[in-house]
Amino acid sequence: MAHMKQNEFEPRVLAFCCHYCAYAAADLAGTMRIQYPPNVRIIRTPCTGRLETEYFLKAFENGADGVFIAGCLEGGCHFTSGNLYAKRRVEYIREMLAEMGLEKERLRMVNVSAAGGRLLADHITDMVETIRKLGPSPLNANGHKNRLETAS
Repeated sequence: MAHMKQNEFEPRVLAFCCHYCAYAAADLAGTMRIQYPPNVRIIRTPCTGRLETEYFLKAFENGADGVFIAGCLEGGCHFTSGNLYAKRRVEYIREMLAEMGLEKERLRMVNVSAAGGRLLADHITDMVETIRKLGPSPLNANGHKNRLETAS
């Protein structure tokens, strides 16, 4: 039994959640006792539009198997169009990941309202399942053999 546990892959997902909507939805999910996988580390951001592309890449470099961005509903951003800037950055980085040989499914953006506790939990669960199917990021060992050759 202990041997099987050792080989089970538990994805590490970093979630950037906007303060006004997605973070409030995560808070609501907790209040409502809605379960979602504990594999996700949530980082509260003032607005997803403030997230620079380097943050996403740095998350992968620092061991994340997946990166999840949750912003306000389109048209409902407290900073007018911050979530639209974020959406464009996410699409840009998804293409870059594909060129680097990483699956673009490892980076995802969703839009939820502050009342979307259950919806956010469902998105998080789906993200963790997607990453579990993809396996560990080739950029980090995560307890497994690194699949990329490192240049010395």
